[in-house]
Amino acid sequence: MYAYISGRIAEITPAYAIVDNHGVGYFINITLNTFTAIGEQTEVRLYTHLQVLEDAHNLFGFYTVKERDMFELLISVSGVGCNTARLILSSLTVNELSTAIANEDTRTIQAVKGIGGKTAQRLIVDLKDKVKKTEFTEEVVGSVDNTLKNEALSALVILGFSKNAASKALDKLLKQSPDASVEVLIREALKLL
Repeated sequence: MYAYISGRIAEITPAYAIVDNHGVGYFINITLNTFTAIGEQTEVRLYTHLQVLEDAHNLFGFYTVKERDMFELLISVSGVGCNTARLILSSLTVNELSTAIANEDTRTIQAVKGIGGKTAQRLIVDLKDKVKKTEFTEEVVGSVDNTLKNEALSALVILGFSKNAASKALDKLLKQSPDASVEVLIREALKLL
């Protein structure tokens, strides 16, 4: 229904952005890769996917068309919903994921929290030919210097993890890498949780 939404960033966290488009604020669920790509920008264009449920309409936004296309491929696989696809694309870049699928690398896919062997195999079987037909190369984006534990913790809680477990994982990671970015903290915490 919506191909993209452009506007001013009213609020942004690693899990969502509120984009003000002519006085209407759109709550858009985003991935960590999109959060990183947005960086300090105040104006943005997010390519969107609208999920229509019986009790809600949810917008998912992506910085690149390639990321949105990969998201839509992921949700076409039986057993993979929008939140799982967003979690996968928060843990792996489009390029990493497409390479893993093309090379039948189940270990890389299973490194994503909540993805088991059967789901990883199903992703590979269902998407291998589609990924090979489509070029899923992605522009390299710079990281954001927001290294606040609170932002990472907020994102993990929004993604459904318990606050205490997420906080312990982040503390452990901050001891190892005190100047890690929010994206790195969340990505590494996803592997620990």
